[in-house]
Order: sequence, then C-alpha cells, then structure tokens
Amino acid sequence: MRLVFLGAPGVGKGTQADKAAVHYSICKISTGDLLREAVRNQTPLGLEAKGHMDRGGLVPDSVVIGLVREKLADSSNASGFILDGFPRTVPQAETLANVLNERGVRLDRVINFDVSREEIVRRLSGRRSCPKCQATYHIDFAPSKMGSACERCGEALTQRSDDRRDAIEMRLRVYEEQTAPLISFYEKQQLLSRLNGAESVDAVYQNLIRMLAAHQTA
Repeated sequence: MRLVFLGAPGVGKGTQADKAAVHYSICKISTGDLLREAVRNQTPLGLEAKGHMDRGGLVPDSVVIGLVREKLADSSNASGFILDGFPRTVPQAETLANVLNERGVRLDRVINFDVSREEIVRRLSGRRSCPKCQATYHIDFAPSKMGSACERCGEALTQRSDDRRDAIEMRLRVYEEQTAPLISFYEKQQLLSRLNGAESVDAVYQNLIRMLAAHQTA
C-alpha cells in the first residue's frame, strides 16, 4: 500500500496517517519528521537544511526531495508507506513519480481530506499547549479542566503563533496557491479519492479504511 494524504493544515491527515500506518503495518513518512531527524543526525542533507532554516529561509525542493528519496530507498518501506505533507506542489509530485518509477513501483491511492475553511480555522485557532510539559488542548474539543491552565502541571496555556487567525489565513492562502492544484493533478491520473474530514476522528478513520479496502478489491 503506497499512499499520499493531501489536505489543508488542520484537516487531520497526520492523525489519520498515524492510525492507517499502524493498521497496514507500513511507514508514515512526514517531511517535517525527516527534516528534524536529518538535522539532529547532522547528515549532509540535514546540515544543508539547517543552513537554510537558520537563515530564516525555506528548505529548497532539492533537499526535501533528497530526504524523501533516501527514506523511500530504506528497506523498511518495501511493503508500503504513507506520505504526509509531501508532495506540496505539482513539480514535487512529478519528481515523486520519477523516484517511484526508478524503484519500479507506483502510488496506489491519493486521499484528499475535505474540511471547510471555517472548520479549519476553528480547529487551528482553538489549539492550546503547555510550554512546560507539552500537553495539548483545544478550547472546544478538549478543554483543560483548569481553564487557561494545564491540568498536568498548572502552567499557563499558550497559543502557537502560527495558530493565530491571521497566520492561519496566510497558511491557507499558501496551500490554495501551491498545494490545491495537486487535486486536479492526481484526478487526471485517476488516483484521487475525496474523504470528508469534518467528522469525528474515529468516523473519518473507519471511512478511510473502507475506502482503501474497496480500492484494493476493485
């Protein structure tokens, strides 16, 4: 099973990727995790990425694609993978196809998680975290029993700067400009399935597994 999960920030694709990876006993590949691991291990690509990040710049496609290429070559991914957060652009998707072709494999399915803009803003803007113990909460879905303080350690909860409304709107604009075109790209290849991501985590997961099972037996 070789999958790509698409969707705007806040649709829950990372959570679903974690659950599906366990279900299918395959690896979840997150570019964010790959970057952090490469930087921590001081690999050549990690050092190059750190240089860009330290200067406040974006990590170039060449580095991100290099990390993904290395990960896909790992024997632990022979039985499949879920790509979460990659590709982000059509050129990245074209390069991914070339990388997979080199290995004699192709994607089985691309899942796009559909959630309304209003719901995404609600999900992201309501997140709160504890700067001391890293516990996470949500003012609507999982509020702290201690109000604005952490249940575990009593520290005052904070909101990430990129979860403020103006930052969320910017992230969504970038997604719509750069990543949303992937939907039509994969539709033309008849690889895309759309999934309602606005339901509960468990409901979305059950629908995801049913959808993938249907494509496996088709």
